[in-house]
Amino acid sequence: MGSWEDGAPAIGIDLGTTNSCVAVWKHDRIEIIPNDQGNRTTPSCVAFTDSQRLIGDGAKNQIARNPANTIFNAKRLIGRRFSEVMVQEDIKLMPFRVIQGPSDMPKVAVTHKGHEQQFSMEEISSMVLAKMKEIAEAYIGSSVKNAVITVPAYFNDCQRQATKDAATIAGLNVVRMINEPTAAAIAYGVDNRFDGKKNVLIFDLGGGTFDVSLLTIDGEGKFEVKAVAGDTHLGGEDFDNRMVNYCVEDFKNKWNKDLRGNQRALGRLKVACEKAKRILSYDTQVSIELEVLLDGIDFSLKITRAKFEELNKSFFEDCIKQLETCLVDANMYKGDVDEVILVGGSTRIQKVQSMLQEFFDGKELCKNINPDEAVAYGAAVMAANLCEIVGERMKVVIPRNTPIPTKKTMTFTTDKNNQTCMAVMVYQGEQTRSRDNFLLGLFTISGIPPAPKRASVVEDCFEIDANGILTVTSKVVSTGKTKSLTVTNLSGRLSKHEIEKMVKDAEKFKLEDQEFKRKAEAYNALEDYIYDLENKIKRKDLPPKDLNSLRDAISDTKEWLSTGNVADVNEIERKKGILEFISLLAFSN
Repeated sequence: MGSWEDGAPAIGIDLGTTNSCVAVWKHDRIEIIPNDQGNRTTPSCVAFTDSQRLIGDGAKNQIARNPANTIFNAKRLIGRRFSEVMVQEDIKLMPFRVIQGPSDMPKVAVTHKGHEQQFSMEEISSMVLAKMKEIAEAYIGSSVKNAVITVPAYFNDCQRQATKDAATIAGLNVVRMINEPTAAAIAYGVDNRFDGKKNVLIFDLGGGTFDVSLLTIDGEGKFEVKAVAGDTHLGGEDFDNRMVNYCVEDFKNKWNKDLRGNQRALGRLKVACEKAKRILSYDTQVSIELEVLLDGIDFSLKITRAKFEELNKSFFEDCIKQLETCLVDANMYKGDVDEVILVGGSTRIQKVQSMLQEFFDGKELCKNINPDEAVAYGAAVMAANLCEIVGERMKVVIPRNTPIPTKKTMTFTTDKNNQTCMAVMVYQGEQTRSRDNFLLGLFTISGIPPAPKRASVVEDCFEIDANGILTVTSKVVSTGKTKSLTVTNLSGRLSKHEIEKMVKDAEKFKLEDQEFKRKAEAYNALEDYIYDLENKIKRKDLPPKDLNSLRDAISDTKEWLSTGNVADVNEIERKKGILEFISLLAFSN
């Protein structure tokens, strides 16, 4: 495995709804990289307080006391319109404020350092991606630029572009964006060698999305996607929300008070419901207990596993319906499936496993790959394999300054034997390498008849109308099947100028975070030094004069710290330096 031209390896990132994971090829194997807390996954969570910004574990740990300024589930909103029915339903249960931004874009409004600030979902996701980048850099020991990032198979062009914009803001170059089930299949293929071919079903139920994919994998780890199905809006968060709704109704019935009007109470309840759901994966009942939830009222409710399953019955049934759709699209029967691989934390739910096993007539489910890490693992394998490819050739179809309206057509041939689909990536720019240009959109044309490489032809037509709207249409010449992409100013959502501004804002946030960390470290160092000095005074006799002057200096410093008006790192270090000088004089006599 090689590295990119800057010497640093490319990383694989699973940007999840609930948790994210990063991996890299190192020491001749894939390493899942732990974060600064030692955890192999990091909450996709960003929090803003009066003094700092928190990302990951730190953000999630304070969500119950700061729900209005702790953002999660950005993946559910990214690339969507604020006015969408699903978005409106989602934000009803979100304890933070979601507002309508420009071009019907959802934005979050938070209070940070005493001021209201608004962020797009791309910016929030970029903060999580920047955290994963930072985690990787600490482990690798060098700067990281290139990454393979995964997205749900059913993400549309706008959602994919928005995710890529988030990566750009985070300072990452997306060398490839692959579907999460595909990444999981790669992970399975790497660790399992066998003769012949296997039909493998990837059942990926995460925190916010559900994908089911059927692939054929051979003994060398090569695979072909036969069909995909799923729902970009189904996952663990929905199961949590059903429990939250149940608890809200129970509270309303008992006390005639609506928790939905109190963000803090709702945030605490959501955290408790998520924890309860996890417990029900291995226990048959759980008690949700929250002291002083609203207006001095304590909340207590026992939920059985059976009740949890009843609350989410429709969601579980939807999973099976999508599974049936996938089989039909692949022209397969369930008996044709050799392996059923579980991916995503929500597959730990007992009902999900029992329904799957029952659907496949008692077949054992494959659990030998970690459901939380499989997607990042596969992304890192892809990243390592791409290391030998330094960029891809860019072919200019419509040169700049071409009068509009205009229409140009190009033909492409398959580059692999039995290739049944082709990715079409549309860029703006004229740089030699495609990755140096601006990605406007991408889609996949499938249904290409299997044939030797170079035998099948796909015709791509690029048309710009008088309004400057670009439509790209791909046609499989032998069958006439077509697929189109229309690129308007909404497809990219963010303009190049907006992205550049967000990159600068992200860098500013990074510097502020670093300054806060330095300040906190200096503050702690001063407090530790005062503590050591006071212990030293107890152990050693000092002349009254020296003792009094040292005690006065310590008292003045402690009083200065207690005011909370600590200026900056230099001021803290100056105070520590003065104490060190006075103590040196006192103990040297």
